[in-house]
Amino acid sequence: MRGFLALTQREIGSYFSWFTGYVLLALVTFLFGLSLTSLVHALNHESIHLPLTDLFYQTYFYWLILLVTAPVLTMRAFAGERSTGTYEALMTSPISDLQVVLAKFTGSMAVYTILWMPLPLCMMVLRHYTENSNPIDPGPILTTCLGILLLGGLFISMGCFASSLTRNQIVAAILALAMDTGLFCLGFANRALPVELHWIDRVLASVSIIDHMEDFSRGILDTRYLVFYISLTVFFIFLTLKSVERRRWT
Repeated sequence: MRGFLALTQREIGSYFSWFTGYVLLALVTFLFGLSLTSLVHALNHESIHLPLTDLFYQTYFYWLILLVTAPVLTMRAFAGERSTGTYEALMTSPISDLQVVLAKFTGSMAVYTILWMPLPLCMMVLRHYTENSNPIDPGPILTTCLGILLLGGLFISMGCFASSLTRNQIVAAILALAMDTGLFCLGFANRALPVELHWIDRVLASVSIIDHMEDFSRGILDTRYLVFYISLTVFFIFLTLKSVERRRWT
């Protein structure tokens, strides 16, 4: 456990020991600002009777942050270790491969969570300056944050797996982005299918992260979504572990 905690702390610190972490944090905050500005502009022209979380969910900046941050955070997880020559020292340290994989995943998740911390603040600011004086419902905010964390965990596990397959960080980021975008595009596929293909439509709807986030943003917590994201995250962590074990001896 001590080795896992030390490696996790090292992983978190590595993001902010260089400019990468600060640049990513500044970029995400800037996109939050753009999203907030676009919502204020929309609310100034018409009255919208939707939860604030639902409004943020419908912006392009929201999905841009979700899809891009995980590949950027994880591209150096294993590929960066190989490119800098520290991978061999890491693999010969007195900690197991599982601890290494979990530490990489946990460190990336911690930074991912930090990047999303301005979101509740943006919603509170927007809510404060709207004409409606009703208090903020904490339910949709909590389920939205939970959905963001679950989806981020899945994307980060995919990114760790992609990073374990190559020593090139750019290739790792592209592979992770391709997997994330492919899963995202499944949310639109069921709308383009013929009406007769009901069973395919149900399958695609069950894996549509767009529909999932719509429910999360409205305060709906479905246990099927929890099982879906947790099981897929564990699956990709398992694939990452097997990839690391295979490359240890190659």
